[in-house]
Formats: sequence, C-alpha cells, structure tokens
Amino acid sequence: MRSHLLNDTTTEHYRRSVTEGVERVAAKLAATDRPFTGVTVDDLAPRIDAIDLDQPLRDTTAVLDELEDVYLRDAVYFHHPRYLAHLNCPVVIPAVLGEAVLSAVNSSLDTWDQSAGGTLIERKLVDWTAARIGLGPAADGVFTSGGTQSNLQALLLAREETKTDELTKLRVFASEVSHFSVQKSAKLLGLGPDAVVVVPVDHDKRMQTVALAHELERCAEAGLIPMAVVATAGTTDFGSIDPLPEIAGLCEQYGAWMHVDAAYGCGLLASRKYRHRIDGIERADSVTVDYHKSFFQPVSSSAVLVRDAATLRHATYHAEYLNPRRMVTERIPNQVDKSLQTTRRFDALKLWMTLRVMGADGIGALFDEVCDLAAEGWKLLAADPRFDVVVEPSLSTLVFRYVPAAVTDPAEIDRANLYARKALFASGDAVVAGTKVSGRHHLKFTLLNPETTTADITAVLDLIAGHAEQYLGESLDRAC
Repeated sequence: MRSHLLNDTTTEHYRRSVTEGVERVAAKLAATDRPFTGVTVDDLAPRIDAIDLDQPLRDTTAVLDELEDVYLRDAVYFHHPRYLAHLNCPVVIPAVLGEAVLSAVNSSLDTWDQSAGGTLIERKLVDWTAARIGLGPAADGVFTSGGTQSNLQALLLAREETKTDELTKLRVFASEVSHFSVQKSAKLLGLGPDAVVVVPVDHDKRMQTVALAHELERCAEAGLIPMAVVATAGTTDFGSIDPLPEIAGLCEQYGAWMHVDAAYGCGLLASRKYRHRIDGIERADSVTVDYHKSFFQPVSSSAVLVRDAATLRHATYHAEYLNPRRMVTERIPNQVDKSLQTTRRFDALKLWMTLRVMGADGIGALFDEVCDLAAEGWKLLAADPRFDVVVEPSLSTLVFRYVPAAVTDPAEIDRANLYARKALFASGDAVVAGTKVSGRHHLKFTLLNPETTTADITAVLDLIAGHAEQYLGESLDRAC
C-alpha cells in the first residue's frame, strides 16, 4: 500500500494516475452537450448504495470507470452555457492548475512552518485585494472557505469592537434581501433573537437609506447598540448593490461597523468598465469577497478584508504546540492568528496563478461580459409579453416570472413556474434557479459564463414557456 503514498519514489505512479484522470475529465467536458442528464435521486442512489467500500477495485482505470457511472456522467456541469442557475462560475484553467499543485503539495496555511512561501503568497493577495478595494495602509485579511464564513468573522470582529458584554442590546442592520448568513451569524455569535433589524429595499432591491437612518435612530433612542450595518454589493437573488456611500455616512454618524458583503459583486474590483458601481466600498470596516463567484475560481476561494489589521486580534488564540505567543515578537507570520480555521488549504494559489497568467484585466473583462449579457437579457425579457422581469440588473442576475395571457390566478401561475423549472431540470436541457418575490414564485438566471449568448437565453426562455404552457394545458384538462 505504500506505493500509493505520494513521495520521491512514486512520482511516475502519480504522473500516470493524474494524467489518466485529467484525460477522462477533458473527454467528458468535450462531449458534454447539456448541463445535466436529468438523472433522479431514485436512479442514482441505488448505484452508489451498491458499492462496497470495503472491497477496493485496486486499479485506477477501474475506479475511473466506476466514477464515470456514479459521478462524471451525471454531474451538473457549470461550464455549459445553459447552466444559468446559482452563483457557480465556470473556472479558468490557470486556477485549475493551481488546484492540482496545491492538492499535491498539500500545504496547510495555518502556520509558517507548514507553508513558508504559501503564507507570503496569501498575504500578498490579501494586500492586493485590500488595495483594489481602497481600504488603506493598515488593512489586512485572511482567506476563508466562503462568504458565510467571511461574514461570520466580520460580524465577530464588529461584536468585539463594541466592547460590551450586553449582547442582547446589540443590533445588526441588513436589507430584506441580504444573505441568510447574516441571520445565521447573529445566532452563532450569541446575539438576541431580535438582533438583526431588517431594512426594506426600494424598487431596485437596494437598501432604503431613509429607512436605515430611521432604524438607527430608533436603536439609539432605545438605548441599544448599533453593532454593524451589512451592506450588500451584489445580492444573491437580484445582484443589487446597496447605496454604499450613503450607508457609510450613516455608519459614521451612529458609530456602527460597516461591513460590505461583496461575495458576488467583488468581480467589479477587476472591472475597467463597471468598477464605479461599488464606489463607497473603500469606506467599509470589513469586506467579504468570493473569488469563486466572480473571479472564475474553483470552490473554495474567499476572503475577509478589514480596514484595521488590529481588529483581527479578536480571532487570535495562541497554542503552545502551534503558534505560541513568542512567535509574534519573533515576527514569524502565522495566518492562524487571523483565522477562524486552523488547518486550511492553500486556496490562494489558484488566484495567484490566475493573476500571473491572465492578469486582473483579463478577469475583469470576463466579468464585464456577463454583466453586458445580463443587460441584453433584461431587454429580451422586458420586450417579451410572456414574462415579467423584476429589476434591471446591476450585475449578472435576472429574476422573472412566466405570466400567461389567459391565466389570472396568481397561485396557478406560481405552480406553472415551479413546474417549468422542475421539468427543465429533469430534461437536462438547461438549469435555472428559483426564488420568491413578494411571496410569488419567480425564476432566476444567474449569468456567470461568458460563453452564454443571447441565443442561449432566448432558447431557454422558449423552453420555460413551453413547459409552463404544457402544465397549464394539462391543468385545464384535469379541471374539465
């Protein structure tokens, strides 16, 4: 069994195995003509359940054959131009190369003595991102597993900066379309059940600053503590961007920590065309970025950035076996001093490889393409009488609803939209997402693939309409 350990004596085995795996995936990508096969849980589960993990196949080719049957054939392929559902981007090749390198070397980014150059590469990328945001010379940050962890850490720092033990008095302000991780973080941080104050949004799904000011004033009058305001630069459902400059001014006025959840909108940091849409982000106390959403990186690759590096001390614990306090005075850089995680992958390498091969302008140009595509898609939807589109996109998301001319019952229209989404997924021809707007079911395109065209959008809209019309026709037949 030692022959399977990756070391100086098994490099040829490593080369052959990885090459065979890469060739399988490359062949699959080349042959994939739709984003999904339509396989059901009932179809796939018995195949996986039948595998006896205590009886190894002992042959790489046989294992890859089996993997084809239980995974590769029926995976959901985000690279396909008709995958239009969630915030999953196609990935760039330099990042995939970085993934292969970091997995083989297997550095852990918690301490210098486990990563060496990896630590410095991550720190360089944190500095680069902070500079792109404009956080100033005292900024710092750390890579995380994703936006949920980044938001949690940011709110942890905000909580600690209030310097109070009266947690029931703390309030966090976020828009009604902010990410669910704000509510989840408040619970994990031990805040009260009323800790998150939901602020209404305007027609464009942006936080209403007049309403925010009113809630902050109410908070102050009640003797409560405005712990943080979470502004969103790219909401999950709508891609909407809150009015960051105005929110920053209110945070300064009321002494609240300003956190910007730019997990989605961070792609604008590399944009030459649309960077102005997140003006004001430079005034934040902390920022979440998800490179695995709009920098075309494989999962996972995220970071939390802070204006004042000193605030990261709230996540610091010293263990004698790992990062004893003396290492601080010895200027040994241990990233665990800043992180909620201990063992942590070298995910920064993927972004490093991408920037060194493509450059920031290359990433930004790809993100600009999908923003432009969304603008074109909005025009198509606005001109199509079969659909109602909710809001003109600020990024690359379109939320809409099929509305048949002959049906007026909103509940029946809900069911038609739900059916259309499920039927489309079952067909495998395209994958779209869904959400609710004002209690009604809507469909959603999240456009993150520059290979997607307006022809793809038109074709998928026709498929949706066809499935919805089929449902309504069958519903009418049943009623008769």
